Amino acid sequence: MTGSNSERSGERNDPPGGESLIRVRGLTRDYRLIKKREGVAGGLIDLVRPRKHTLRAVDDVSFDIAPGEMVGYIGANGAGKSTTIKMLTGILTPTAGEVSVGGLVPWKKRQQYTRNVGVVFGQRTQLWWDLAVVESFGLLKKIYEVPDDVFAAQMKTFNDLLSIDEFLHQPVRKLSLGQRMRCDLAAALLHRPRVLFLDEPTIGLDVVGKENVREFLREIRDRAGVTVILTTHDLGDIEKLCRRVIIIDKGKVHFDGDLEALRLRTGSPVRLSVELRDPVASARLAEVTAQLPVRWQEAEGLQHVAEFRRQDVSGAQVIETLVNGCKVSDLHLAEPAIDEIVASIYRDPGKESE
Repeated sequence: MTGSNSERSGERNDPPGGESLIRVRGLTRDYRLIKKREGVAGGLIDLVRPRKHTLRAVDDVSFDIAPGEMVGYIGANGAGKSTTIKMLTGILTPTAGEVSVGGLVPWKKRQQYTRNVGVVFGQRTQLWWDLAVVESFGLLKKIYEVPDDVFAAQMKTFNDLLSIDEFLHQPVRKLSLGQRMRCDLAAALLHRPRVLFLDEPTIGLDVVGKENVREFLREIRDRAGVTVILTTHDLGDIEKLCRRVIIIDKGKVHFDGDLEALRLRTGSPVRLSVELRDPVASARLAEVTAQLPVRWQEAEGLQHVAEFRRQDVSGAQVIETLVNGCKVSDLHLAEPAIDEIVASIYRDPGKESE
């Protein structure tokens, strides 16, 4: 994966309409590490003459995010995702580059900045472990100086969308993982932030728990227009929540654009499932679509599957040809899953720049 940010992505760094709430330019973060020698003697030498080297965790990252956007920020372990988020939230100071979130620099005027952002780390809670949930919310209300009417309105919204009333008076340590995550999301949004940073918000949750979190995030985006940056290894979160995805690898941005553009760029095939009225061999269907770049899986009977690339032929053209040449009972067109697409990029690093 090589090339400059804009050349690699082939999509855009600028948000729709040119309006930007989050602006990142040339963001870079280096870590100074000591390469230790082996053995006791090596350890003694390290005390006197340590061998230092620089690890670049984030390398010249640039992008813009518009108000109300929900963007997936994904990559393999060690790609630079969490380091980027820590700089955007002000936890880390970059080695180089600029960041502006709502006109504020995250690592400057920290108190003012934190009033405008919310953060959820899936493996860590911001609630007080031995306190009842409602007491944690009360403390956060005082910390963020949330007015009584705003607090009441927010709590009603959270109960409507997350059903948290049933465990408000339980200590945080007694909550299930799914219950705690719902409370963490509510806590992060209690002060009505403009931006929400989510790091693995569905990690460890079951299917129902994940869908509850996803539905809540969709509602918050639609109701309040909260801008969301989501990092996750669960690509189902990305596919169900985000229209735009940024892929980072070895500290560099390698794609920034819409999911549909990503599918087209990687050339992942679309799958067409066909149910016929009369049984035939797949060879017969191959004859019908002989003039089109379509590949049929070998089969007999009523059920058949074809694959093709949208760059080569449109779905409408394939379907029209089939309907005119066969007695079709039903059709289902399935896009390639986002995890297949991302996996194909990592298997073939040059593929997204073709």
